[in-house]
Amino acid sequence: MKILLLDHNHPLITEQLLEKGFILEEDFTSSYDEVLKKINHYDGIIIRSRIPLDKNFLENAKNLKFIARVGAGMENIDKEVAKNLGIELINSPEGNRDSVAEHVVAMLLILMNRLFIASNEVKNGIWKREENRGDELLGKTFGIIGYGNMGKATAKRLSGFGVKVIFHDVLSGLEDEFATQVSLEELQKNADILSLHIPLDESTHYLVDEKFISKMEKNFYFVNTARGKNLKTSALVDAIKNGKVLGAALDVLEYEKSSFENLDASNEDLDFLLKSEKAIVTPHIAGWTHQSKEKLAQFIVDKIVAKFH
Repeated sequence: MKILLLDHNHPLITEQLLEKGFILEEDFTSSYDEVLKKINHYDGIIIRSRIPLDKNFLENAKNLKFIARVGAGMENIDKEVAKNLGIELINSPEGNRDSVAEHVVAMLLILMNRLFIASNEVKNGIWKREENRGDELLGKTFGIIGYGNMGKATAKRLSGFGVKVIFHDVLSGLEDEFATQVSLEELQKNADILSLHIPLDESTHYLVDEKFISKMEKNFYFVNTARGKNLKTSALVDAIKNGKVLGAALDVLEYEKSSFENLDASNEDLDFLLKSEKAIVTPHIAGWTHQSKEKLAQFIVDKIVAKFH
């Protein structure tokens, strides 16, 4: 099988697939149109997020048998068209679930205990104790939306913090020793903290908006390590300003480019978040550890070999 690699990834992908007899070609610079002209020569593609694989692209890939994305989200692929064309879709959410889970806990602890703020104050000669009182996780109800690889790993990490973990998912029967499955209404009634672990599609675009936030019974902390467009940012900003959201930990932003490599634009809402003491923003790195880079790649290789070798 002849495979085209369109993004830089861990070298183990190339090393191990070559050992198994696959033919590989790397192309990390060609544009969408340039790749389109030659895509019919390949049996498989390995991608991250550089090029969107839309209907036009897939219909030109006459011999394509699989698309493998080194990561979890698949929104840059027209999944319905791929399915209709008989193209196998492969991803590797198992590879960065632990990284994401640790990032969620890390951001929350920093946010709720004002660690960045207090540390910067001390470094600037300011010593404030009462103003920097923290808020404990212990005793709170942690609400997760989306109980797949990331949601489960997050619940597992929280098991030692003395929190009650509840989750809502469109699939039933996912309850385990770490979390209890509830309706969305029950989650909105009881959660002190809300964390998103969902894909981006039509049903989850702007899932958390003004209406959703208004249905949250308690004032709450908000965490998003999923996709920026799962959240309507202007609604979050309003909720921070009026005190409904106590603090926000955001690893993703709706203003990111589709490749996730930078921001598309700046506006008042983004400026507010970047300046607010009640928000922590990181550059889409929750799944981005040294360990996850290798694990993401290994899961992809194992799945390709199992299916096509």
